[in-house]
Amino acid sequence: MTPQAQTTRLTEAEYLAQERGAPFKSEFHDGEMFAMAGGSPMHSLIAANLIAAFHRALRGRGCLTFTSDLRVKVEMTGLNTYPDVSVVCGELRFADAEQDTLVNPTLVAEVLSDATEGYDRGEKFEHYRRIATLQAYLLASQRKPRLELFLKSEDGQWLLREAAGLEASLEIPPLNINLPLGEVFANVTFLQVGPRAGIGAGQK
Repeated sequence: MTPQAQTTRLTEAEYLAQERGAPFKSEFHDGEMFAMAGGSPMHSLIAANLIAAFHRALRGRGCLTFTSDLRVKVEMTGLNTYPDVSVVCGELRFADAEQDTLVNPTLVAEVLSDATEGYDRGEKFEHYRRIATLQAYLLASQRKPRLELFLKSEDGQWLLREAAGLEASLEIPPLNINLPLGEVFANVTFLQVGPRAGIGAGQK
């Protein structure tokens, strides 16, 4: 999603009070709210395919898959955001009694776009890496059938593995599953290669 900042600084409590009654979603960090723009049809389709693939693969394994409607908080940095997909294995933990802000995802996934790719690969990933329970960060392309998976090693390093092509599949060891790219990118019309825009320049 494309963040658009407000200028008034808020406490997290003030942000949550506004967010819970707002008709749209906003990220929050360091006193600022960032309204999230809507995504493209293909962005939405890839995210839906990912959710369906995770749900199928994880059935009966003690893991739950959530859409971008569920807010995630990075407790160590204060970022409140909405991953395109989040997966939790084991007990769910929330930031407060409202139980609408998850703090212990096992995996988060983002569908890349021209407008947000730099953020998703850079600053946002820096925040996500501070989540103690996070074991995997998945990025899905809109330009080709390609998945990138960053896995947390035992020494705390993040190592990349990737898969490309509709016949390929991607193993996700923390979840003990394989994702077929043919499922993730089913019915997707890929974006044409062209100039890349910056943050805030368009839809996901």
